[in-house]
Amino acid sequence: MTNSDNTLESIPADQQGSFSSFLKTLASFTGDLSSLTCPSFLLAPASLLEYSSYWADQPSLLCDIGKSSDPEERFFAAFKWFISSLNGSFSSRVPKGEWEKKPFNPILGEQYLVEWEDKTRIVCEQVSHHPPVSGFYIENKEAGVVVNGHDGQKTRFSGTQMLIDQIGHCTLKLSDRDETYLFTLPSISVNGIWYAAPYVELYGSSFVQSSTGYFAHIEYTTKGWISGEVHHFKASVSHDSFSTPAIIEGQWTGKSVITKDKKSKEFFDLSGMNKPTPIVKPVEEQNEWESRRVWKKVSDALRVGDYATASTEKSVIENQQRAARKERDANKDKWSPVYFKSVPGEDIYGELRTQLMKKADSKFIDTMGEGGWTFKH
Repeated sequence: MTNSDNTLESIPADQQGSFSSFLKTLASFTGDLSSLTCPSFLLAPASLLEYSSYWADQPSLLCDIGKSSDPEERFFAAFKWFISSLNGSFSSRVPKGEWEKKPFNPILGEQYLVEWEDKTRIVCEQVSHHPPVSGFYIENKEAGVVVNGHDGQKTRFSGTQMLIDQIGHCTLKLSDRDETYLFTLPSISVNGIWYAAPYVELYGSSFVQSSTGYFAHIEYTTKGWISGEVHHFKASVSHDSFSTPAIIEGQWTGKSVITKDKKSKEFFDLSGMNKPTPIVKPVEEQNEWESRRVWKKVSDALRVGDYATASTEKSVIENQQRAARKERDANKDKWSPVYFKSVPGEDIYGELRTQLMKKADSKFIDTMGEGGWTFKH
């Protein structure tokens, strides 16, 4: 018996019909998959909004970026932080021995607030529901570092894969150095859905442009039928001071090597890094818009395998949101986020997008959008 057979046999009896219907819908569906209802046993007991906090998965790496007096060293430190955020967002958050599961679609205005012991904090808010967009803001005042960004998703189905384009970007600013970095986002493929054993890979390209002139083009690939490795990336880093680009290659979940001036050495190793525990208020102390309070009944039911209750409670929340949206439309009320405001993209990243696009090759696909969401100070 194969692992796929074992996984399929583990589907709860009361969910098998729902899973079969889900697959049939996927096979013929065209358009945005975010509108589809996922069987409850494939749901994670957390909101997608929480996933924005993985940008700060390794706060020490974030705080180290501005320490060096060398702009090249700062760029490579920022690159390491970005790789760690990919690992946190798409790999290390999945418990060992478990498969990927679908998080809840955040409700409009949902909030997720986190701190770490080193005084790094992140504020996440669902700033749009149609299309779904999450805004996030990270800061550590002592380290003089601020991250501002937003992330939306456009999903589609191709063959046996769910493909997700991340729509958005983030900027990292070193306030003590008047230095800014712009990061674009890679695309995601979710495989194994047909066997009820989903897992995530990254594909395509993302780019990094700094105000100090450093530029990186990162390509993501995975293991093929014959060769290669999972979670693979290869980055080309250029600057006017480089005679040839530096190449960084390895796994965004583990080790990587840098080759510069024909000399190679270890660049980064995530495999031995401990993840600090994020500090989140107990649910009873949270306001009514905070993620874990909003979804508590659904999450509690999922954790004990009560999929019928999870489905019922999830529907209650979704129906309340539809009614609230209908009332806003009827009263012509304009909803505004608590923590973020919509601004032109140039107000956030200045000329960095223009510089990035000039240096990017034909593989660049503009998923940044025209605007952005900035934190209200």
